[in-house]
Amino acid sequence: MKLGYFAMPMHPQGRKWVDTLREDREAVILADRLGFHDAFIGEHLTDRHENITNSLLFLGTLIHDTTQIRLGTGTTNLSHMHPALVAANSAMFDHLSGGRFIFGISPGALPSDAELLGLLGEDRNQIFAEAIDVILRMWELDPPYDIELPGNRFRVTTASTYDDELGIGIVGKPLQSPRPEVVGTVVAPFSTGVVAMGARDFHPLSANFLLPQWVATHWPNYVQGKESVGGTASTADWRVARTVFVADDDKVAEAYGRADASSPYRFYYGKMLAKMRRIGRLGLFKTSPEQPDDEITVDHVLDQLVISGTPDSVADQLLAFREDAGDFGELVYAGLDWVDPGLAKRSMELMATKVMPQVNDALATSGATGAGHGDH
Repeated sequence: MKLGYFAMPMHPQGRKWVDTLREDREAVILADRLGFHDAFIGEHLTDRHENITNSLLFLGTLIHDTTQIRLGTGTTNLSHMHPALVAANSAMFDHLSGGRFIFGISPGALPSDAELLGLLGEDRNQIFAEAIDVILRMWELDPPYDIELPGNRFRVTTASTYDDELGIGIVGKPLQSPRPEVVGTVVAPFSTGVVAMGARDFHPLSANFLLPQWVATHWPNYVQGKESVGGTASTADWRVARTVFVADDDKVAEAYGRADASSPYRFYYGKMLAKMRRIGRLGLFKTSPEQPDDEITVDHVLDQLVISGTPDSVADQLLAFREDAGDFGELVYAGLDWVDPGLAKRSMELMATKVMPQVNDALATSGATGAGHGDH
């Protein structure tokens, strides 16, 4: 099982933007040094706490400070800009990064971003579907493109200005052929979007704030999508994000990982709980639809979603989670604010050097490393 990193950390109010951006960069550079396979960076335009506004721009600052880690948008919000811009800029990034680019995509979920851009009343899922069709066609076709798909608002062409001899009217293709890996973040139980991912050979990344039982609903839908086009699903292509804190001491793990008022894990899930309550999605945190709303407290959410402890304990919890959620190819470690930089860095180090080797040894011993489902 591979280890990845996901950064959409919620930074407390009052921290300087320059400092949080520096910290977020340092986390990816550390992940690279520790051998993490990839790093996904989220983006929001209008969130004080999650304040990376453009994931591709942020990742561009990391190309020359990292050596092997793959750099993924987590996600590019496709309702926010014209797909021709996304296609051209992403293709250039793939070349700048030496082919380390992963194209993570979503419609964009934050209503205040949509309002800022005049899209609050628009169907952003529809914009997303139309945009990705255009982006992939641009990467497939030679100029002048002439993309005019049925029911698609985006018509893309350079027919009246294209001149091959002058080299104009031409959009560059990505370095990776036929295209970079496309990854979609999955944030809902029983997501039908996962079926479409399977049919199009996009790869799912299940969100860290979903209960194990809801994560488990994603794989059958992905298989359905793969089989609908005569393909075979590989668990190696399924990423699952989790919120993990590893410490050398049990008491430190309990305090920093959940109990202390200053715990970044308590802060993160306190904000997530408030957001989900406001938009009517509290059910994400319920173990059953019948569970009363008043039982969904921050402590309840922390108990359900934070994996914390010493390396041995965390390895056992991850193996138990895998039994509940199903086999998957990559565990994606969710990065949070570095309230205590020493503890945050040590957690990542222990995760890479102690926890994952133990997990993979256990999977190899049990013969459960995805046999019959693809190479991990």
